[in-house]
Amino acid sequence: MNSAITLAITGASGAPYAVRLLECLLAQQQQVHVLLSSAARVVFATELNWQLPASPQATALALQERFQVSAEQLQVYGKEQWFAPVASGSAAPKKMVVCPCSTGTLSAIANGASDNLIERAADVVIKERGQLILLPREMPLSAIHLENMLKLARLGVTIMPAAPGFYHQPQTIDDLIDFVVARILDHLGLKQTIQPQWGYGQESS
Repeated sequence: MNSAITLAITGASGAPYAVRLLECLLAQQQQVHVLLSSAARVVFATELNWQLPASPQATALALQERFQVSAEQLQVYGKEQWFAPVASGSAAPKKMVVCPCSTGTLSAIANGASDNLIERAADVVIKERGQLILLPREMPLSAIHLENMLKLARLGVTIMPAAPGFYHQPQTIDDLIDFVVARILDHLGLKQTIQPQWGYGQESS
């Protein structure tokens, strides 16, 4: 089993990004700690017609069955499960991705709110000088959003808006999703083959 990664999923639009990222992380034998906000469950139902169970235990079983992985590889924690490994600097993974990241969660992280497990886990990664990647999916952005992003960027947090490019000539929505997920995997230092890197396989002029 490779090193652990925390994947937090919040109520911003973009559930397909989260599912594809989780699929790729599990395929690479990463151990994943999944944190879901209440709003994320609503978004999953709206965007994917996927009704996630209310309890973390039932959600974990549903995800393990869907991706055919063990409980050791994929674990799910509730928003007030304060004894979860991700809540402590002595046990939390050093890498965390919030995908997608609502502007409410962005604000809470920027201000050190730590009112739920997602916010606490992000706070732990920052204080332990780990790697935190946030994928906001909002437009337009207000000055409040931008100030929060700047504040976090100055702390070393990677702000990676869910904004796919088009130079790879995407043919499907899945191609657009893979573009964003590939960039996340690149930043996590994980090998990926779902999206070619710029300049590879392209003819030179």
